[in-house]
Amino acid sequence: MQYTIEARPLTQTENPSSTTIEASDAGEALSHFVRSSQSEIVSFQATPGRESIATVKKKDTVFLVRVYSA
Repeated sequence: MQYTIEARPLTQTENPSSTTIEASDAGEALSHFVRSSQSEIVSFQATPGRESIATVKKKDTVFLVRVYSA
């Protein structure tokens, strides 16, 4: 299944970036995103069949991340 990962910096008003990842579930998709972007998960709330939300930190920037089926 494909998941769309949308990341928006919490401290800036720039548009979110979007990535599509092949994964078996939202948690696996987020883990792949975190590894590839060299960042770390601060919090993650998975909602089966719906949009999952995470907070991800990369260096000094914190992102709001939405994970949903593509």
